[in-house]
This record gives sequence, C-alpha cells and structure tokens, in this order.
Amino acid sequence: MPPPLLVSFIAGDAGAWTIDQLTPVRGEALALAARLDVLEGAGSAPAPDAIWQLRGTTSNLRYTLRKEAAALAAVQEGLGRAQATCAALIPIRKNEAWWALAQDERRAILEEQSRHVALGMDYLPAVARRLHHCRDIGEPFDFLTWFEYAPQDANRFDDLVGALRETPEWNYVDREVDIRLSRAA
Repeated sequence: MPPPLLVSFIAGDAGAWTIDQLTPVRGEALALAARLDVLEGAGSAPAPDAIWQLRGTTSNLRYTLRKEAAALAAVQEGLGRAQATCAALIPIRKNEAWWALAQDERRAILEEQSRHVALGMDYLPAVARRLHHCRDIGEPFDFLTWFEYAPQDANRFDDLVGALRETPEWNYVDREVDIRLSRAA
C-alpha cells in the first residue's frame, strides 16, 4: 500500500481539465468554473484566483474485504491512460446518521445491501477511479471520487453512477455534486 497522497482539485480559469458540466445532485452546488487542475502532494498550492479548492487524501481500504481488494486490483487500470479523456469528480458528504453507525454497520449497508464494490466491478477496466478521504482534514465533503474513462464509455459511466444512486447507501448522502470534465487527447 503506497503512503497517503494529498490531492488538491482546484477550479478556476486554468487547469488540464475543462469543466463541461457541474450539477448539484443533492444539497448545495459548487461555484461554476471553466477549468480544473489536479495537483498531487503536500507542496502544491492553489492559484490565487482559484474559485474553489477541494482536498483529500488517498488512504487504506476501509470497507473492502481482502478478496474484493484482490479482485479490484486484478482488473482495475490506473489513472492517466491516454484514451481516458473524460473524467468526473464527485464530492460526497454523508449525513450524521451514517457516521453514527459502527464500521460493520456501514460495511453492511455499503456492500451487503448496496453492492457498492460489486457494482463497480461491472464497469472495470473501462472506468478507472481513485477515492480521496476528506472528512478528517476539515473539508466540506467526506469523500472525493475521481473517475477517468474514454468517451465511448461515457454511457457506461452514467449507468454506474445511476445504479449507485439507487442503492440504500445513497439514502445517507446529504450533499453530492457531479462534475464532468474533458481534456484534449
């Protein structure tokens, strides 16, 4: 397991990614911006004219069983693939009822009821993803999930997100923003 990595998502007038769509799914939206930059590492500082910045850290797997982690690792491809010119950043905050549950209760909702990992497996390797935790660093969201995929897989990505939003787990979400992006090939 690599050490935790701090990642900053910085919205403004500059960045490698064009923000094509910013949709509040539940709760308050984020301010509109033209571009998004993704900076890795603690030394990355935002541009002074940033419209907003979200930060999160990679971490250990918290709700994933060893057999699920092995299955994911066997088929998931990494970020930065040349053909993956589409991306999505989906910040999510869960409500206090979620955080009042014990870890085993959250795991039961996440996987036994919602099949979160199993659903995601159906879309690999076409959709690559990396989860960032932010609850413990004082950010306005609990999780930031970054997805990358090729344009021809955009409908499959929409199907994945739609399926996840229909699960019992999503009843605990009190804020979600869906940010779709593209970059030149």
